[in-house]
Amino acid sequence: MKTPPGISPSVFANALTEFVAVVGKEWVFSSDEDVALYRDAYSPLQGTDEDRWASAAVAPASAEEVQAIVKIANRRQIPLYAISTGKNLGYGGSAPNYSGSVVVDLKRMNRIIEVNESNCFAIVEPGVSYFDLYNYIQERKLNVWLDVPDPGWGSLVGNALDHGVGHTASRFRNHFDAHCGMEVVLANGEMLRTGMGAMPNSKTWAQYKMGFGPILDGLFSQSNMGIVTKMGFWLMPKPEAFMHAVVMAPRYDDLHPLVETLKYVENLSIAPGPPELGSPLLGAGGETKSLVDMFYNGPPKMDKQQMDLVAVSKLGFSSALQQYGLDNGIPYWSLNLTFYGPAKVIAAQWEAVQDIANAAIKGAKFSNGAILTDAQDAASKQLIYPQNVGVPNLEFFAFGSRAGGNPQPANGHMWFSPVIPQTAEGIFEANRVFDEATRTIPLLQNLPMFNLRPFSLPSPFHERAFLFILGFPILDDPAVNKSIISAFRELIRIGAEHGWGEYRTPSIFQDQVMGTYSFNDNMLRRVNETIKDALDPNGILSPGRYGIWPKGMRGAAK
Repeated sequence: MKTPPGISPSVFANALTEFVAVVGKEWVFSSDEDVALYRDAYSPLQGTDEDRWASAAVAPASAEEVQAIVKIANRRQIPLYAISTGKNLGYGGSAPNYSGSVVVDLKRMNRIIEVNESNCFAIVEPGVSYFDLYNYIQERKLNVWLDVPDPGWGSLVGNALDHGVGHTASRFRNHFDAHCGMEVVLANGEMLRTGMGAMPNSKTWAQYKMGFGPILDGLFSQSNMGIVTKMGFWLMPKPEAFMHAVVMAPRYDDLHPLVETLKYVENLSIAPGPPELGSPLLGAGGETKSLVDMFYNGPPKMDKQQMDLVAVSKLGFSSALQQYGLDNGIPYWSLNLTFYGPAKVIAAQWEAVQDIANAAIKGAKFSNGAILTDAQDAASKQLIYPQNVGVPNLEFFAFGSRAGGNPQPANGHMWFSPVIPQTAEGIFEANRVFDEATRTIPLLQNLPMFNLRPFSLPSPFHERAFLFILGFPILDDPAVNKSIISAFRELIRIGAEHGWGEYRTPSIFQDQVMGTYSFNDNMLRRVNETIKDALDPNGILSPGRYGIWPKGMRGAAK
């Protein structure tokens, strides 16, 4: 059995004995076989001595048990690392940032405390997954919807604290913004409630975010200031109907007015559902099997005329290809939209979107599906993307866990996710910069990536910015993975040079990314450290998470 750094075997054994007294012998894990389950299944460090590891794990069943565990750890200075369900694959999984930490596994804390149909909120514990809450709602036939991320097996609490996003109306897609009130166990074992939850017998915990005085909730997202044990969330009222529709633009330069249309209709809630940009002509989205898609993935031999047509740069423009699209009715760009509400409101909103797009884009075309009313039926029949109607599933992992077309199978993935301006210029510049990097920087050449050819379009999860997401597969070869890590670090550096910071990143890159938010001699990090030292002077809670290290570990190899 390994012990945390600086902790003697006898002190650690005594701590485990005390943990057993709190949760029971069956919920303290210290064997090599059990603890191995808390490694990151998608770790790019797998097979190396640098891979992150836990010394043990403990699984409490209540907030009171979390308090007792934290008090023991604080007294004995045992580092802890809290996880909700541990499904954070691609961003570190359940492995601690600081090797040797004891994982506090909150999966047993899976109570759905309340779902209020009238005021559309839920209060849940960290072990409640999207599937859990969805099934609870369906079984009781409640008239509310969840907003779910791509993989539905994760925790509502964990996803929100990591700034995860989903797929329904804009006011619910940013999961931390959609939370309302939380309960937190601090490093000394005391319990804090934020917002209206700070009032005993509060009747509005999950209805009014602010409470009284400073809003503290943000201290506990992407941080290590406490362990969240309950959290409120706003849910979406179940709409009468919903509909998917597409705006199509014929020319390369039409991306400019198309993005402006996207922003206008979303920010006015004319089209409240998740927008999605695609390019049927480039094969970057939509259902059209374009010539470019055929060039990269189809028959190996093409005649000269076909090759001329697909001689498209990573910036996505070829005059011959554009003309081919115009001649054959294949749009250069598409904007997918989803509408929710009464059927007659949806019809009016879609009519308004068409008027707006027609005024901005010459030759715009439109298509729409039927106005539907049954989310489960529409999702099961693939009439609409299931997550767009609040139905969780795991289909996304079919993409994220394999390297299609690459010579070696992938064992997982990592996402490089910088935030870029919500403009066509921002899209073109990001493609230009990262295309140049992959063509000219040795570290980035010949490495497998999921989605950087021939042109990458961003994900409009947020109302005022784009996420430009590139996928890196994790392979079975430590030497290749080492190169992938170096390439990932280079893209972080390049993105920061252009003012594009990552919104979220795998744990091994969190120190570097925090270092890119360096205004005024890294004031953001220094303030985080000041707060950390005040709330957690012994530095026991998740050392290093999101680049926040306790005083005794700063400057050490991490």
